[in-house]
Amino acid sequence: MSLAEKLCLSAAALFFITGLLTGVWKYACIARSPRAAAPRYVDIAHRSSLMYSFAALLLAWLARYSVYPDWLNTLAAASALSFFALAIGTYIIHGILRDTSNQLRKPHRLGTASLPGWLIHGFMVALIVAEIGGSLILSTGALTGIWNL
Repeated sequence: MSLAEKLCLSAAALFFITGLLTGVWKYACIARSPRAAAPRYVDIAHRSSLMYSFAALLLAWLARYSVYPDWLNTLAAASALSFFALAIGTYIIHGILRDTSNQLRKPHRLGTASLPGWLIHGFMVALIVAEIGGSLILSTGALTGIWNL
């Protein structure tokens, strides 16, 4: 098994367990809420963790069949997985702090602090490049391999 596959499967397990644990957190919030609702970012952390766990499994499959060198597959997988993890972490932080219902709305809040717009938008651009770029590399490598192109 390649390093890229090991990273993807490890991340899938971690994201899945995070999804289950944030599900317990979400339920506890719902049970205590007069509206029977969890804070927005508790819900987002729960759902995104589960979705990213299956995305990581897909990346593992793509890495397995990719014809690209292991170093490139590993870099691509690590790039995408790192930003999956950072996104989940951000959602958990906002869920704990209950500081926003939309992290992209101005002013950008983190607890009682305001974050500069360039930081948020820079992070989003890096996330887009890493997630799409890493996934595209693994996808083209796998499709080339399975279609013997």
